[in-house]
Amino acid sequence: MSQPRVAVIGTGVIGAMTTWQLAERGADVLAFDTYSPGHDRGASAGESRIFRTAYKEGSNYVPLLQRAGRLWRELERTTKAELLTMCGGLTIGPADHPDVQAVRRCAEEHDLDHEVLDAELARKRFPQHRIDDDEVMVLDPNAGVLRPEPAVQAALRAAAEAGAEILPYRPITEVAETAQGWRITSEGEEFDVDHVVFAPGPWARGLEPLSALPIEIRQITACWFAAHDPAAHRPDRLPIAIRRHREAGFSCFPLLDGVSIKIVPHHLGWPVLQDPDDLPRSAGTELARAASAAAERLLPGVTPHPVRIGTFVEGFTPDEHALLGPLPGHRNATVMTGFSGHGFKLAPVFGEIGADLALRGSTEHDITQLAPTRFARA
Repeated sequence: MSQPRVAVIGTGVIGAMTTWQLAERGADVLAFDTYSPGHDRGASAGESRIFRTAYKEGSNYVPLLQRAGRLWRELERTTKAELLTMCGGLTIGPADHPDVQAVRRCAEEHDLDHEVLDAELARKRFPQHRIDDDEVMVLDPNAGVLRPEPAVQAALRAAAEAGAEILPYRPITEVAETAQGWRITSEGEEFDVDHVVFAPGPWARGLEPLSALPIEIRQITACWFAAHDPAAHRPDRLPIAIRRHREAGFSCFPLLDGVSIKIVPHHLGWPVLQDPDDLPRSAGTELARAASAAAERLLPGVTPHPVRIGTFVEGFTPDEHALLGPLPGHRNATVMTGFSGHGFKLAPVFGEIGADLALRGSTEHDITQLAPTRFARA
């Protein structure tokens, strides 16, 4: 029995991983994207992403994260690419901060290796961070830094080698359900497929079958700061970190470019956009000044003025958990969107789930909390 023909719409990391998993199973796959693989507009950009196992977003993610970690290594072996550097991860903040407590609960519930450092020990172990007396660090050794653009390209390269057809620079003008499946129209050309996987990231609302989904488009801004001592800020000495301080909150990434570390401020808010193509290509003076203040206060080893600023766009759901499952109201369609800023690390296992749903209609992974129907009106 022949495998179905599947269209994947969107080749950010979620679509790329799904394309890879489908092709590895022998499916006839077409993967469409308006832009090029690994482009710099969506959430699969920005030089670095966090991988971690002790997860403040919920301990029910831990089995998915553990499977994702194995699949990241499988993709590395398949493509001979270096995508995940395990450097450890820190959650930093007051001991009673909800995120600090959530990480500790998650680690304890799943018996994950971790260490809690008081302020004095934290200063000795990781002087790259300025620690207040009431703060602690939770060290997760099973954490690291991912390389997003090479990861997308590696997954699509593996998919192409397994037989997938990758179609960059092919904007979708229409997606219509048919009696047998779906018809995809791109640049006047029609493609008939048995199943469609929608993985459009923040562009979801621009596709008619997804227009009613509760996706809010937000701008995420990253700032890079030059390190005084680059060797002290490389992954072998500086873990990834999530900081929760009374004056600032941000994600922090080790030096990968030989010059600078990256922070993604959380405390400044992420502006809402009406259209992902409205994304400004840099940040305003107010945000840069506030990010500089955070760096000057909490990162003593950097020059507190950004040497580089990047902006990206992501789709968020009301509860900031993805929409992943059969598309409500349609047959032979899977939706994978709204990853709300924390989907990248899980992308390989989400790709495995997307392939499961497209080829057999179910998955052994528990994705109950991600059901696209959960926001339906009673």
